[in-house]
Amino acid sequence: MTEQRTRGRRVAVVGGSIAGCAAALAARRAGADAVTLYERAPGRLGERGMGVAVHAARYAELAAAGYLDAAIPWVQMERRHWYVRDAACPDPLGRRIAGMDFPFRTYNWGSLWHELRGRMPAGTEVRSGTPVTAVVRDGDRAEVRTAAGAESYDLVVGADGHRSVVRGAAFAEVAPRFAGYPAWRGAFPAERLPDAERWPVGSCAYVVFPGGHLIVYRIPSGPADPAGHRVNWVLYTAPSTGLTRAPGDPDAHEDTLDAARCEQLARFADAYLPPYWATLLKTTARAELAVQTLYDFTAPRYTAGPLLLLGDAATVARPHTGAGAVKALQDASALERALTGTAELGAALDAYDGERAPTGRTLVDLGRRLGDALVSRTPDWSALDQQGLEEWWQRADGSGAFGGGQLRR
Repeated sequence: MTEQRTRGRRVAVVGGSIAGCAAALAARRAGADAVTLYERAPGRLGERGMGVAVHAARYAELAAAGYLDAAIPWVQMERRHWYVRDAACPDPLGRRIAGMDFPFRTYNWGSLWHELRGRMPAGTEVRSGTPVTAVVRDGDRAEVRTAAGAESYDLVVGADGHRSVVRGAAFAEVAPRFAGYPAWRGAFPAERLPDAERWPVGSCAYVVFPGGHLIVYRIPSGPADPAGHRVNWVLYTAPSTGLTRAPGDPDAHEDTLDAARCEQLARFADAYLPPYWATLLKTTARAELAVQTLYDFTAPRYTAGPLLLLGDAATVARPHTGAGAVKALQDASALERALTGTAELGAALDAYDGERAPTGRTLVDLGRRLGDALVSRTPDWSALDQQGLEEWWQRADGSGAFGGGQLRR
């Protein structure tokens, strides 16, 4: 067992989502005497019901590191099938052009958060409903400011997402860059799934069309019903399809859907998707829909003095990478390892940056490359067969980082 090196230090974690809970767990395991977690939202976050996918190899590494385990509800994926709309094909799922192994576990975001929050060691102070207004460096310490006042810490971990206050204090010049298209998301109880027997539980569907694609898979229902399933889907479309506004339009970054936009989504589904998947989208109720604005960026370093960045505060890669939650948990594991493996805090932070910053750059590059291949410059999908699609995918995922890179031990 490596000697714990951070004993006696006070650590603040800004942000209380999956990344923040994992960071607080890492700091306590590394021996910090006091860990305070600041979360701007009041109450608990576990009601979010969208999907998270974790590659089987990454799961094994994170389980060995103590950040995931079999007690957290999941659905096992086995194959990824690619479908295109084809008027000559009688199958309502569309014409299947290829199938690939897809060794992923899928999770409900809320269930994953609920489990991580529940595993934070006793003594971790959680301040819900406490937005951090500023973080100010003061020599080898940093001050966290809220409406209630200011407190000084030896280390401040920014796990506060793409609009991170901590990153703003460390690297004010780094700003999220709009990807040029959003992700439309939906999730609903599997009991409402039409003709459920047509689509096996362990199958992930990639439904492709000119200018985008739809991904569909099942996830656990949530903390209240871990045995049940929800149907989770994500739709990416280029502005050329007419569904997504161009980046320069005033409301290109909208976060909610009004009735008119829901009707537009339904018309889009009928025009671009095979019947089964079009019906699936239209089965999603308005309250179950969301639009996620996509950004990509990475900080030049993951540390700056007593400030450290983790998860989306450090790097946001487009969701095509299949590695968002994985990277946040890997960051936490690397933080724990760095803090326990080096006696001097500055050296530990340098070690963390040296390991995780290159991973961030790799994922941003992969997300842009996959976005180009899957949305902005799609091939003639209908002309591809099994071999053609496998060759296309190998070119798109040139680094082999889909699902996240290998975690160091």
